[in-house]
Amino acid sequence: MTISPMDIQQHQFKTRLFGYDTAGVDHFLEIVADQLERLLREHQELKEELARTRAELKRMQERESTLKETLVTTQKMVDGIRENARNEADIILTEAELKAERIVRDAEERRVQLINEIQEIKRQKISFETSLRALVESHLRLLDLEVVEVQRDREEEKLLDEPLPFDDVSTPLIEPVDDSNP
Repeated sequence: MTISPMDIQQHQFKTRLFGYDTAGVDHFLEIVADQLERLLREHQELKEELARTRAELKRMQERESTLKETLVTTQKMVDGIRENARNEADIILTEAELKAERIVRDAEERRVQLINEIQEIKRQKISFETSLRALVESHLRLLDLEVVEVQRDREEEKLLDEPLPFDDVSTPLIEPVDDSNP
């Protein structure tokens, strides 16, 4: 059975001969009732505070759980981002290596092509020089022949300009050709 402060205050004791002093008992019961009431209020306040504390603890635990989940999710995201960044870096590095290899290969092919072009130009130069030399030599021979021919013409002119040792100039040296006879 639970006793409330009101039960203590309203409780009536039977009186007996030579019993307790009723005023003293009433006063004591009033003190006990007041203290019991105060203790019950404190108990109620403590229960309410405990309920608030438990509710706060539950909120904190839920918050902690949420934070842990968030932390785990964040860590997974960070790990995923790191992995993606690592993969992307590997891809970029691989592409850069392939591009560098392609550039080196293209440069080597271009170098070989230029060497071949230079060799072809040298062959063409030698061929051109040979052809030009032959042409110049041919023209020099023609010029030499021309000089000889000019000298011969001059000598012939000199001969023609000299008087003939013959007295009779009226006789032709060459007989005319008769074209009427077929």
